[in-house]
Amino acid sequence: MSGTERLRLYADLATWWPLFSPPEHYPEEAADLLPTMHAAADPPPRTVLELGSGGGSLAYHLKRAFTLTLSDRSPEMLAVSRAVNPECEHVVGDMRTLELGRTFDLVFIHDAIMYALTGADVRATLATAARHCRPGGAVVVVPDYVRETFRPVTSHGGEDGTDGRGLRYLEWSWDPDAADDTCEVAWAFVLRESDGSTRVDHDRHQFGVFPRAAWLRWLEQAGFTATSRPDPWDRDVFVGRKREGAN
Repeated sequence: MSGTERLRLYADLATWWPLFSPPEHYPEEAADLLPTMHAAADPPPRTVLELGSGGGSLAYHLKRAFTLTLSDRSPEMLAVSRAVNPECEHVVGDMRTLELGRTFDLVFIHDAIMYALTGADVRATLATAARHCRPGGAVVVVPDYVRETFRPVTSHGGEDGTDGRGLRYLEWSWDPDAADDTCEVAWAFVLRESDGSTRVDHDRHQFGVFPRAAWLRWLEQAGFTATSRPDPWDRDVFVGRKREGAN
């Protein structure tokens, strides 16, 4: 997660995001998360900051319940999100260093946290969450997997657009060294333009993979009282209530 790295899926391929991971893929996940988010803070949250909001496909469903501020370090992905969520505030910023100078009832971090490749990256992101969280507020973090739940996976998908464009992808994840804290994810894309022409493209990313106990410890160190629960997709949903007096 270097400060200068540009992942192609979120840069020159970002305009294909609506055919890769559109809002229509997320209603069940939003329905699972909403009760947890409502119960996470006291009183229940109204304002939510999402760190690493990407193309805004999950936010599309959450904005009905909260006033959302969506942040991401990719301007291209925020442009995609603005088209889907024009009523939401959008802010360019790295989740490790973002400083808005105000607090929210809840800070939400979805799968963008997978790009935190070291414990220091995770701790910096949780410090950002703590700075932007009011006393009694909360953070909800949903990594794709923790060390205990990681499994190599091959999957595929894609959608067709109303403009004649289409996308199909193959996703392949593996862990070349189970002794370290990262895994590899590669995508192959077949992209069809509106004129019917096709091309093949690809991208490869690295994800951070950490033990559940480390997540809970880092949340506590950041000033949150931490718990976790499994969701229907075998992911850990981490919830941290900000302690009184925590910075």
